[in-house]
Amino acid sequence: MVSPNEIAALAAKKEKENYTFRTYLKSHADPKKLDRQFLKLHRELFAKYDCNACRNCCKRYCGNLSEEDLPGCAESFGMTPEEFKTKYLHKCEDSTYNAIHTPCDFLQEDGSCMLGDQKPDSCADFPYTARPDRIGSLYSIIEFAAVCPVLYEMLERLKKEYGFVYRRR
Repeated sequence: MVSPNEIAALAAKKEKENYTFRTYLKSHADPKKLDRQFLKLHRELFAKYDCNACRNCCKRYCGNLSEEDLPGCAESFGMTPEEFKTKYLHKCEDSTYNAIHTPCDFLQEDGSCMLGDQKPDSCADFPYTARPDRIGSLYSIIEFAAVCPVLYEMLERLKKEYGFVYRRR
């Protein structure tokens, strides 16, 4: 597996190849089969990977919380939802809330999340490879492969499964 410190540079070198692979998948992959492939790889690779040793996602993005997430998160800090919003969040246009800073305000030095079990689904599910309709989110997958070593590995394995060979132009 690629080191978290090396993933951005390595993904940048593969960016054109990955976009070409995206086009290939759009034309050749069965969407339901692709979802099953991503889910299988997701389960296999994340079972062996310690995300706390990486947390590039938390370092590069800030946490996104829904209105439904607020009561539990606030309670875990011993605050009211309003106090929690005022201290840690700003409201987005889509009525969700983002942590004020990047890296995420809830990231601890050991790589764990201060929100613990209250971590919002948008964070817990990153890079979203266990969700359906991966064929519809291939641009995001390529972007996230520059952040997540596991997703980078998934793309490399999928290229092999599909017999994809990149030909530079």
